[in-house]
Amino acid sequence: QAQLVESGGGLVQAGGSLRLSCAASGLTFSRYSMAWFRQAPGQEREIVAHIKRSGVTYHIDSVKGRFTISRDNAKNTVYLQMNNLKPEDTAVYSCAADLSEAVMYRRSSYIYWGQGTQVTVSS
Repeated sequence: QAQLVESGGGLVQAGGSLRLSCAASGLTFSRYSMAWFRQAPGQEREIVAHIKRSGVTYHIDSVKGRFTISRDNAKNTVYLQMNNLKPEDTAVYSCAADLSEAVMYRRSSYIYWGQGTQVTVSS
């Protein structure tokens, strides 16, 4: 049974950095495109970044230049490096996996997703 487990969240001051990890098991990781989503209290969940099997990446405008998605197929892990964090980045971050190469903007479109990890940025 496939499973995605996020880690690396926490409390950080504005301007700080965090690196989120999403460890996959029970699937052939290299065959899947991966995505990071976030959901802030009272807001809709939104995609943050996406990485294809080939390594081609996509980031939403609000995180470009600050966040970087990457993957390590040998470790079955996708990362989200978050620099220069802002209070508006506070959210629960979750990862998702799908065999499609398309950037899908709804997490429910992905085959698998994790439970998430809390990121809180204080001002």
